[in-house]
Amino acid sequence: MNFPFFIAKRISFSQESKKNISASVLRLTTGAVALGVAIMIISMSIVTGFQNEIHRKIVGFMAHITVHNLDMNFTRETKPVFKNQPFYPNITKLKGIRHIQVYATKPAIIKTNNEIQGIVMKGIASDFDWTFLEENIIQGKKFKVSKDEKTKKILISKYIADLLELKVGQKLIVYFVQTGKGAGTKQPHPRDFRISGIYETGFEDFDKNFIFCDIKHIQKIQKCDKKNEQVSGFEIFIDDFDKLKEMTELVQFEVLSVIADDGSMLTVSNYMKDYPMIFDWLALTDMNVLVILIITFIVASFNMISGLLVVILERTSMIGILKSMGASNGEVKKIFLYNGTILAGKGIVIGNLIAFGLLLIQKYFEPIKLDPASYYVSAVPVSIDIPNILIINFAVILLTFIALLLPAIAISKVNPAVAVKFE
Repeated sequence: MNFPFFIAKRISFSQESKKNISASVLRLTTGAVALGVAIMIISMSIVTGFQNEIHRKIVGFMAHITVHNLDMNFTRETKPVFKNQPFYPNITKLKGIRHIQVYATKPAIIKTNNEIQGIVMKGIASDFDWTFLEENIIQGKKFKVSKDEKTKKILISKYIADLLELKVGQKLIVYFVQTGKGAGTKQPHPRDFRISGIYETGFEDFDKNFIFCDIKHIQKIQKCDKKNEQVSGFEIFIDDFDKLKEMTELVQFEVLSVIADDGSMLTVSNYMKDYPMIFDWLALTDMNVLVILIITFIVASFNMISGLLVVILERTSMIGILKSMGASNGEVKKIFLYNGTILAGKGIVIGNLIAFGLLLIQKYFEPIKLDPASYYVSAVPVSIDIPNILIINFAVILLTFIALLLPAIAISKVNPAVAVKFE
């Protein structure tokens, strides 16, 4: 029989122990550990969920990697490039690249009887991946893009629909803005469309700008060749965004050697390079979580140490008796280390139950809302990442055990002759 563990269980679970003065202190200590563990798990889950959601939304609009003409301006419109490229669509054969699609963008203006709004028309082709947008369509449905026939159906955001009082099925006139040399003397090109669906992603920076249409409309405005073989660029999706840098370099190797007949060159970028301010901001959240984890652990450790010191003080007489009966300092230390570990274990289990309960409530019912204009999401996102949660639990167990060594040292200072008389 493990003698120290047997005594530790008696101290922790016996009815007599629950009546001692230290019982209320130990309950508070267990509660502090539980609260600390819950805070650490919730903080990690919220930050991870928030980062994943921002990544997902930006990629949904802009893809992981984009390839376009090196001659890029600041109007969200690039000089067209030929669609027929050596890497399109064969680049998907490379390991890690999931999908490639063409796109075309052009600034435009929507004018109604009461309002006027500047937007960006994003033309999509038959190879467009609808997965992200289809998840976020709240009214109507997506439109079908074929290789031969041109559709006048478009997909607009709820932000634009509310601003201009537009509904599904309504006709809409879009004025395409002329850019480039001599554009100031040219009249905008009006085109009529019909609203097929309305989407809402909560990412207001994109929702208030983008309308999706058939790429053939933009190709016609840009006076592309008759075979419609010119596009603004290519969007590439990868399997693992943690390998974004590696995959960007791989795409660069495949693409940058291409030079068009007119001498223009292609360039490769990724969504983290295109939106550095957003990801610099997200990087700050990692530091915030690290600070929270450190402070929470320090507080929990002090609570554990103080709680165990109270137990040792109350059990000083027992320590003296055990030593006088031949128990070594090491055995007595093990009793209180086991006792502290049991105490921490209770707190960890309770903390996990609290954290999982709150996270599941937020995940499925979203009671805590956010302002999309400030946070890019409409509710606090959570990511229940089991490996990360297990790491937190193991770290708390290990570090708590190390913290318990400090009060255990006090046991070696106890004099059996004095301790037996201690009250």
